[in-house]
Amino acid sequence: MAIDYEKLINWKFDPIEQNYTSKDSILYALGVGVSADPLDMDQLRFTYEEDQLALPSMAVVLAYPGFFLKKPEFGVDWVKVLHGEQGIEIHKTLPAVGNVVGETRITEIIDKGEGRGALIFSERKVYEKASGDLLATLTSTTFARGDGGFGGPTEGAPLPHKLPDRDCDSIVELPTLPQAALIYRLSGDFNPLHADPRVATAAGFKAPILHGLATLGAAGHAVLKDACAYDPARFKSMRLRFTAPVYPGETIVTEIWKDGSDVSFRCRVKERDIVVLNNGHATIG
Repeated sequence: MAIDYEKLINWKFDPIEQNYTSKDSILYALGVGVSADPLDMDQLRFTYEEDQLALPSMAVVLAYPGFFLKKPEFGVDWVKVLHGEQGIEIHKTLPAVGNVVGETRITEIIDKGEGRGALIFSERKVYEKASGDLLATLTSTTFARGDGGFGGPTEGAPLPHKLPDRDCDSIVELPTLPQAALIYRLSGDFNPLHADPRVATAAGFKAPILHGLATLGAAGHAVLKDACAYDPARFKSMRLRFTAPVYPGETIVTEIWKDGSDVSFRCRVKERDIVVLNNGHATIG
């Protein structure tokens, strides 16, 4: 069954309302590795309820509509889809406690051709319910490996951000816990690939892998630490490309280039020396 372009591009998503608590914000921060050093007072602001702050990257788990590509009427071979890219734009600093509404839409579907897959672009806007203020815009690219050749548009995919052609300005090393994926999944992504060793080995991995968005959270932490001095109000946006999985317990090394308000970055796993996030770009205030 081929992708039904018209049905998918015109699908009307129901708004998703979510209440989140101080505990939810703490759990998210712990899931992406914040307070690996529990005596670090800058990090403790995100994992302790006194004068609590929310990580900007937490926007990715707010008012999430679920894995909608499993709907059979879309015609997507959902078993073969991968999360290719993710973007976050922060319009108003996220509160540590909130009531939000998310509105999702498909913005485009690019046909890469028979045997080459398709790219599905989606956007989610997260609003503060009480004020109606826009908190964040989230953009995502899904690579549907089994769905090329359905007859859709063939052009329009954005080019990835190009990293500067010089040595990086700084490096941030952040460890992940062996149980990191088991903690992060409590923020809403219960895919057994990240918890059950039997599912992970059947999928070709040696063990459960860390969620891609948890790795994004570690990159966001590195940028927040190095370029924003742990001030969430200075963190305006980030975008990146997923290139390889991380195993819980590995160390994520973020290389950072700073050019005024523009920050470029990529992430490697120290233990295997492979790039796991690439073409990263953030803006700061």
